[in-house]
Amino acid sequence: MFLDFGGSQGFCYNTSVVFQFIGYVVLVLKILIPSILIVLGVIALGKAVIAADDKEIKTAVNSIIKKFIAAVAIFFIPTIISALFTIVNGFGDIKSDYEICVKCITNPTNGTCKNAVNATTK
Repeated sequence: MFLDFGGSQGFCYNTSVVFQFIGYVVLVLKILIPSILIVLGVIALGKAVIAADDKEIKTAVNSIIKKFIAAVAIFFIPTIISALFTIVNGFGDIKSDYEICVKCITNPTNGTCKNAVNATTK
């Protein structure tokens, strides 16, 4: 099977449904995972404070800092993906196609992504 990576109806255009699904998964995970990490960190810190053990409090504070950093990193995954895709920017013949991938992954409700999905599912 030959994959056409160029033009407006290339690989990303033809697989836009898959990239849109990945975008929705990333959207949910970038909200859900940081929230869970922060709640778990606060619970651990609360337990440590109630126990009144200085060593346990210090461990809990370190844990919540690590979880907060992980939560921020997870939240910015779409930005990182977008930055990686801008590397392809120099390839003009596939730019319109890769923009569909970027928009579907970073913002699955975007008009460009929805138009590609609607066109490929007809």
